[in-house]
Amino acid sequence: MAVTVQECLELQLLEVEMLLSMFPKKGEINLYEDAVPSVQRYLRNTDGALPPQLEYSIAIDVGEAKVKVELQVLLPHMYPHVAPQLFARSNVLHRQQQLQLNTCLTSHISSLDSGELCVYEAVQWVKENSLPYLENSKTSSESASKEVVVKETLHRMWIYSHHIYRQELRKKIFDCAKKLNLTGFCLTGKPGVICVEGLRENCEEFWRAIRYPNWKHISCKHVENAETEGSIDDLRLFCAFEDLQFQAHGDYGLRNDYHMDLGQFLEFLKQHQSGHIFQILFGVEGKLSD
Repeated sequence: MAVTVQECLELQLLEVEMLLSMFPKKGEINLYEDAVPSVQRYLRNTDGALPPQLEYSIAIDVGEAKVKVELQVLLPHMYPHVAPQLFARSNVLHRQQQLQLNTCLTSHISSLDSGELCVYEAVQWVKENSLPYLENSKTSSESASKEVVVKETLHRMWIYSHHIYRQELRKKIFDCAKKLNLTGFCLTGKPGVICVEGLRENCEEFWRAIRYPNWKHISCKHVENAETEGSIDDLRLFCAFEDLQFQAHGDYGLRNDYHMDLGQFLEFLKQHQSGHIFQILFGVEGKLSD
């Protein structure tokens, strides 16, 4: 008998309840946005549109030093009959170690029987198998600290979208930027523009998080890198992650389809040493009115 989406979502909620009972402390499990209530509302009335995919993270203590490794979980609607999207990250892991850890985690999960709930299995695997990667990372850090000159690179991404309106999407953008220590801005309206700057791995994780699973009409138009022997904070063009909402014009009807004043946006870019980005984003040279 074919398994239904409803049956899968019911299993997903049961698994969340089980995990909450196993990780009861504040901060151990972080449920994203309106995740569980949305699924619950759908199960009460399955005639409507499917809810957003269930998304949460689990903070895992690894080793005697209890180093934190965060397991990010995104569940397709047909999980557990479709593999979950899992990503383990830690501030003490270098990019290569983090990549190796996640490759092994994905391999382990794919070896399990289809149709079985496996998030707790993933938690246990991370708890039992992360230590070698953490120790290798510590060794690499100690070796790097002996170098006379340590260079850091600031990564800056310029992201263009046809529009950015939805409050829940904007909340995700701002929460993600804050969590990853990124500065820049989000220009709300039509068009929508996002700039994030910080460590490369954090920028790339931000890009992966906001565009998943299927944000249409969004692209990374340009990437900039700047190297320094000091702190990357000295290279930032923005001191925080700003909410840009310039004067709008156009139709304020049901579609809320309004255009932002691009002249004001160009002036903002020039104030932040980024006037050249206007042409990259929109294909035309920006000119300020007299």
